[in-house]
Amino acid sequence: MFVVIRFRVGESAQAEFAVRLQAALDVLGKQKGFVAARAGRNVDDPELLALTLEWENIGSYRRALSPYEVKLAAVPLLSEAIDEPTAYEELLPEYLPQH
Repeated sequence: MFVVIRFRVGESAQAEFAVRLQAALDVLGKQKGFVAARAGRNVDDPELLALTLEWENIGSYRRALSPYEVKLAAVPLLSEAIDEPTAYEELLPEYLPQH
């Protein structure tokens, strides 16, 4: 399963946000069931940032939010996200173009 979390961050605050984001990913990446993470900035709206997290399953994602170190480093940052649903089930296997 994957998670898409969007943030609205002013351009002048993005360097500090990136430091906090890295700290959050450092603790989340150590949790059981973590697969991968990506972060990026919208090309048309540079204040709109997105974080995607990939987990083995929804249970591993939810359990990953419980440890104390995650609550200190990741949860405060995640609570600043745009309020919208974030967890998605895979509908299709990963698409890889045929060359």
